[in-house]
Amino acid sequence: MEVHRYEKIWIGISLLVIVGWIATVVFGAVGPGIAMVDDSGGQIADPSNPTESDAFRDPGVYQVGENEYEVYVLARQFAFQPGTSEPIRVPANSTVTFYVTSPDVTHGFEVVGTNVNTMVIPGQVAELTVEFDDPGRYGIVCNEYCGSAHHTMEGTIEVVEQDEVNGTEGDT
Repeated sequence: MEVHRYEKIWIGISLLVIVGWIATVVFGAVGPGIAMVDDSGGQIADPSNPTESDAFRDPGVYQVGENEYEVYVLARQFAFQPGTSEPIRVPANSTVTFYVTSPDVTHGFEVVGTNVNTMVIPGQVAELTVEFDDPGRYGIVCNEYCGSAHHTMEGTIEVVEQDEVNGTEGDT
């Protein structure tokens, strides 16, 4: 049986496309900086009322070490607390760990222009660590459909100079 030259070319192209697709899937599964949502951040005892837990009683920015901050955020329909009505303020050249949960439905937490992006599941605490080196403003958006006003769910992170942060302990 003779295989025509053009058939051989198309078979080769098809095999290359298949191998390329498999390589893309494998890289997406094990590539650097990519992780699935897990329970490393912990859980909330009462998902419908996360403010009863100590961590989310007063969501905000807390300094936990030299140039280290923890930010507790509630994502609820259709706002981030803090973030929407008041920006999250952190100093430049700091390491920030976000702890995000939701009391109502599944939300997304994406810091625009960075690789910070996670799904926020009710009852679960999503934990993300990022370093902010330069001052600037970053948008926060919900990238998981969460209801009729999903398109309005946004917030802001302000990265400011160290001397502009006044009393960050417990403040946002």
